[in-house]
Amino acid sequence: MQICKSSVIVRYAETDAQGIVHHANYLIWLEEGRSEFLRRHGLCYSDLEKAGYYVVVAEAEVRYRSPAFYENRLTVETRLVRLRRKLLEFRYRVLDSGGEPLAEGRTVHMVLNCERRPTGLPREIVERLQSSVAEQPA
Repeated sequence: MQICKSSVIVRYAETDAQGIVHHANYLIWLEEGRSEFLRRHGLCYSDLEKAGYYVVVAEAEVRYRSPAFYENRLTVETRLVRLRRKLLEFRYRVLDSGGEPLAEGRTVHMVLNCERRPTGLPREIVERLQSSVAEQPA
């Protein structure tokens, strides 16, 4: 299983009136972690879309453990835990600079074609990602 680590520095605009990161921003960071994971495997969303494949969020969940604040340096760990031609599932951890978990997340994605109907990814893409998958029960 490969874990992709990406960095985030909390911006002022991502905090609320109490100076705490607003919960919705975690989903943005998970998306960036997922995008970086795919880029490191030679894929990017824009290329998939040009080829007629749309990887859309079907489920998203985040469990918040501890708050993050303005200018905190965070690490987003992303791993692909389930891969099917029509489905991908990612798991995430957002860690503070000391490695303590701030949040954990999970997203499930369906693959759609140009008509927005379920379709399978090409075998060469599945094979490229296969080596990084750690199958886990849903």
